[in-house]
Amino acid sequence: MATQNKNIYSVSSLNRAAKSLLETGLGVIWLSGEISNLTIAVSGHWYFTLKDHNAQIKCAMFRGNNSRAGFTPKHGQQVLVRAKLSLYEARGDYQLIVETMAPEGDGLLKQQFEELKCQLAAQGLFSESLKKPLPEIIKRVGIITSSTGAALHDILSVLQRRDPRLQVIIYPSQVQGQGSALSVASQIALANARHECDVLIVGRGGGSLEDLWCFNEPEVAYAIHHSQLPVISAVGHEIDVTISDFVADVRAATPSAAAELVSQHKTFVSTQLTTLVNRLKQSMLNTMQHKTHQQSVLKQTLLQHDPKHKLQQQAQHLDELSLRLQYAMQQKMQLQNNLTTQLKNRLQQASPGHHINIELQKQQQLSRQLTQAMAAKLTHSEQNLHHQIQQLNAFSPLATLARGYAIVKDESGKVSTDPTTLKVGETIQVTLDKGLFNAQVI
Repeated sequence: MATQNKNIYSVSSLNRAAKSLLETGLGVIWLSGEISNLTIAVSGHWYFTLKDHNAQIKCAMFRGNNSRAGFTPKHGQQVLVRAKLSLYEARGDYQLIVETMAPEGDGLLKQQFEELKCQLAAQGLFSESLKKPLPEIIKRVGIITSSTGAALHDILSVLQRRDPRLQVIIYPSQVQGQGSALSVASQIALANARHECDVLIVGRGGGSLEDLWCFNEPEVAYAIHHSQLPVISAVGHEIDVTISDFVADVRAATPSAAAELVSQHKTFVSTQLTTLVNRLKQSMLNTMQHKTHQQSVLKQTLLQHDPKHKLQQQAQHLDELSLRLQYAMQQKMQLQNNLTTQLKNRLQQASPGHHINIELQKQQQLSRQLTQAMAAKLTHSEQNLHHQIQQLNAFSPLATLARGYAIVKDESGKVSTDPTTLKVGETIQVTLDKGLFNAQVI
């Protein structure tokens, strides 16, 4: 009797399920082996076998991935690959899908590179929020590289051509071989301790992955990360990528490109300087015109409030009063003289001798009284006039100066009445009755 089983697979579904299990079970793996049976298809894909002394496995590396390998493997060559385990469903063949490949020596370095890259990325060393911008004005450039390398010559040549005003501080370092990573890291720390430059260029010229390896070491990565100075990574050629490039604030494709980043062309600097000079001249001209106008307004205001001007007006008014008083006195005297003459004539016409004597005595007495009254009137008027003059002088600043007082003005020309408003060392102007002089507050 037939039994029903819902778990019956077709061959295709079985291979598909096996492929899914293989691809999800191990994920991405690294594998070392020897190339055998390499076939390069017309499509550009590579098909080969990886083997060791006891086993082998079929592999496929598609064109998009093998174009980035940088070399074509040869039969018998030992390589390191990064791949995913899979299955070719049409034949049920167990195989590897290779993503990256390198000769075994470089391959191990690339594996270490990827592992350190992932580790540092997880720690946040590549975060864009930590990148420091380059200063707008750069006066001193620090260079950490070999003192005998081509990179230093290239950087100095570009800086001399583009911006010879820049000062260069060289921190010679070993950039290849054992101890080079520690040498680079210590020079980065030294440059930060001295703080004598505005930006650091860290790098060297091109070379193999092994030659550039010190810039993939964690010591250099952490030194760049902790640097307070902005760091430009300039390692190798444009195609070379190191851990330093990811950690640095700016990556330059080459050492020469780094020099161009920190320098300005001489023509640009000259044009910028000319523009600033013109702006300064215009600003100074505008300021002088404004100050001249202010001076003119203040001078006119000072003339309007000058005590001398008011004194002249008071003196003119006093002269006018004096003339009016003199005229009134003359009129009064003339009137009295006329009256005296009339009385004298009447007396002479109607008075006998005795009455003449009596009347003469009366007239003389009246004349004396009149003279006394006029004298008293004149004395009173003169006293009143002198009193008015004294009152006018009492309110005159010049009279105040004549009594020994002085007028003190600060540097802005403002009259100062409080010594606490004056500053030590400030130049003041002191006006006295007979002139003025400058003094300094101590």
